[in-house]
Amino acid sequence: MSNYAIETVGLNFSFGNQTIVKDLSLQVPRGSIYGFLGPNGAGKTTTIKILLNLLKSPADQVFIFGKEINSNRIATLKKIGALVEQPAIYGHLSGKENLINRCLLLRIAKSKVAEMLALVDLTDAADKKAGKYSLGMKQRLGIALALVSDPELLLLDEPTNGLDPNGIIEIRNLMIELATKHNKTILVSSHLLAEIERTATHVGIINKGQLLFQGTIE
Repeated sequence: MSNYAIETVGLNFSFGNQTIVKDLSLQVPRGSIYGFLGPNGAGKTTTIKILLNLLKSPADQVFIFGKEINSNRIATLKKIGALVEQPAIYGHLSGKENLINRCLLLRIAKSKVAEMLALVDLTDAADKKAGKYSLGMKQRLGIALALVSDPELLLLDEPTNGLDPNGIIEIRNLMIELATKHNKTILVSSHLLAEIERTATHVGIINKGQLLFQGTIE
């Protein structure tokens, strides 16, 4: 069994003649909060989309829990939850209805809804239209939607972007709880070093598609 939830081996990815990711070798330990740090345009979102198989990677360059992603696509993706860019939320539905809708789509028991609302501290706002939620509440609902299938791995792309200080603290505390109490492995991208230092156990620093540093936070 691989010790890594995510492992990329010399990953390369280009759009046309533009190289976006170059010789990227990530090693994300199981049970870690891995801060994927870099400036805007560094290749973070592209890498996350590759990990989700939304962008096709070359063979034998991306492994999720030890399985090569292209040859184990469906089984692998069942182990991943993700929040990339804006949460896929229906504004005319309540938070609770958004989660019920996701459960029906994934054929998951609706009994998960109350559990997810409690986990992300949205029980009191369950019946409020999601379009009326604050940005922080929308992000928390997006994370709940990503978690409803009980994935082992959670990929979060800049989840605190645009949040006020309270919203940032709520997301930070939620990530720590998910890793320590619910045995989730989390890869979280950010351009904010201070936030990664407060949250992550491990860090990888990327710039211009290349990994500059990878290791534990000490």
